Amino acid sequence: MTHVSIPHQRAGHRLLKTATGAALLGGTFLAAPHVLAEEISIACGTGDAADYCPIAAEQWAEKTGNTVQVVSTPNSATEKLSLYQQLLGSESSDIDVLMIDIVWPGMLDDHMVDLSEYLPEDATDGFFPALVDNNTVDGRLVAMPWFTDAGLLYYRKDLLEKYGHEVPETWQQLTEIAREVQAAERAAGNDDFWGFSFQGRAYEGLTTNALEWVASHGGGTIVDDEGNVTINNPRAAAALDLAASWVGDISPEGALNHTEEETRGIFQSGNALFLRNWPYVWSLANGEDSEVAGKVGMAPLPHGPEGESVATLGGWNWAVSRYSEHPELAADLVAFITSKEQQKAHAIQMGMNPTIEALYQDEEVLASNPSMSELYETLVGGVSRPATVTGDAYARVSNAFFNRVHSVLSGDLDGEAAVQQLEGELRRLSRRW
Repeated sequence: MTHVSIPHQRAGHRLLKTATGAALLGGTFLAAPHVLAEEISIACGTGDAADYCPIAAEQWAEKTGNTVQVVSTPNSATEKLSLYQQLLGSESSDIDVLMIDIVWPGMLDDHMVDLSEYLPEDATDGFFPALVDNNTVDGRLVAMPWFTDAGLLYYRKDLLEKYGHEVPETWQQLTEIAREVQAAERAAGNDDFWGFSFQGRAYEGLTTNALEWVASHGGGTIVDDEGNVTINNPRAAAALDLAASWVGDISPEGALNHTEEETRGIFQSGNALFLRNWPYVWSLANGEDSEVAGKVGMAPLPHGPEGESVATLGGWNWAVSRYSEHPELAADLVAFITSKEQQKAHAIQMGMNPTIEALYQDEEVLASNPSMSELYETLVGGVSRPATVTGDAYARVSNAFFNRVHSVLSGDLDGEAAVQQLEGELRRLSRRW
């Protein structure tokens, strides 16, 4: 593979050079031997996603005889979104295919083609319906699901067995078990031990955690599918009050500033009984350098007294820019990367969770990662953040939500006051959607 910069003859190059600087100066050029048809550019992600994206793109290039340029983008999702908004806002054709977060379709849909116009009618058959719905805006399929995530409960199997407890099914059970085991472990000499570790910083991760608390109490999803603000209800308030009771009791005060990696660190070092996190933790917690390898269990998240277990969905998708000079070829590349064969390879080689339901029963996928089978029911019952219905207002909706929740966790507001204030703010924002 040869590293090249984005071709100067492409429309919008001036914007790339001035607005995005080094973020897009590097790329990888993938071409089929002896054949040159059209050139398609694709913006890959980071980490394992980016590692596999060029592989799939090269396979498509070899299959079709076209060339593919892999464009590097910022690591931060916030910076990546900003970059996309600059490019698309200028109607630049520099990127044909974009990897987008699960909460971006409603923000970017005006700039994306309707993939149903280019793909077969059965293109979405077999995918998780909730993910297809998430990517469908006003009847337009603006993205195809690639890999997914959902919130999970990790627990110490050895400690639950030691103290005679089953995996908790409700948040109240989790609270009581965590309190008991924490006290016992500290009495045995581990002063750093905590009952429950979760993501409590005021950021998008807190939106995913708090949506799980609220929805699993039967308190709705902040904004419903019709765009109605539903957060101001007693069940939602009770869920937030319960979470606030954890801080300083079964969760450290530092939880107010914890993201995924801080919480994983606490759990993986042997200093927590329960952890809420994403599927990526499984292989790391059971890795050679983990203090808890072989002692970890994984289960659906608990629920409230009047709700069911709910996991917030995460993940990434593929979309085609409206300003692509070759939308049909770009859509074909999207279909190739999100195909069953490619998702299976992505799952086996990189451990990423497929968006096609049948792969959770695939013997080779399960052999590579047995935890995949345990994820299936969680993903089927997963809840999406209200990003599609709120459109380009979602960032403000999420910001308002996690800030109010953080105030409850910090003790500055109680649940009832928080959901009342939040309703007022979201109703004002609702004019935008």
